[in-house]
Amino acid sequence: MIKKMAAGNWKMNGMLDSLKEIERLQAAHSNSKIDIVICPPAPLLLPARKKAPDLLIGAQDCHQEVSGAHTGDLSASLLKDIGAAAVIIGHSERRQAHAESSALIKEKATAALNAGLTAIICIGETLEQRQAEETLPVLKDQLEKSLPETATAQNTVVAYEPVWAIGTGLVAEPAQIGEAHRFCRAQITKQLGAKAANMRLLYGGSVKAANAAEIFKIDCVDGALVGGASLRFEDFSPIIEALETA
Repeated sequence: MIKKMAAGNWKMNGMLDSLKEIERLQAAHSNSKIDIVICPPAPLLLPARKKAPDLLIGAQDCHQEVSGAHTGDLSASLLKDIGAAAVIIGHSERRQAHAESSALIKEKATAALNAGLTAIICIGETLEQRQAEETLPVLKDQLEKSLPETATAQNTVVAYEPVWAIGTGLVAEPAQIGEAHRFCRAQITKQLGAKAANMRLLYGGSVKAANAAEIFKIDCVDGALVGGASLRFEDFSPIIEALETA
């Protein structure tokens, strides 16, 4: 059975003391019927795994190669070895700040799948692209170029994050979210066939306790990739509860 997912992306935030937040999450949601993933900065991966063995711990990026002369990078196999279960691939901040192309994201996702990690592949349009009515063509292009042929509903998750809604406080309208998620569902099935028909589709972009329940009612939304609101128990736990009861 494929569970719904609430994934928290801490980005470049948090210290060792911050891990008490995921200890509280584990205590409150130890028997959750959904997958709860916490993606802290890389140095916190192993201590987070030890602090919260009942939660899924994920990384925020991986290198496309298994090993080699890549100073400062982390391989998917290393992440797997220290206890990571998933990795975020192609977040818009990396697509923009690190000029990551969809072709590179596909290579990274392939490396993640080969290492036995769940790949959380991010896609989404900019404000300029939405205003130009290019949202669906952009999503189609990103899905076609970012998803590995070996992606299935069991090993891959797609997170739709409109770039203009990430960290801005802006949230896409329910109709906009629904249109994008239904399109992604159809496109993924067209690309990969029945093996990917139930691939989880997460929404990301200023998700918080106040709007989570409404978002989770939208067709084809299987959870959320949450940024700032995942840093504190008081903010993330209500989002998890909203998904658990959706």
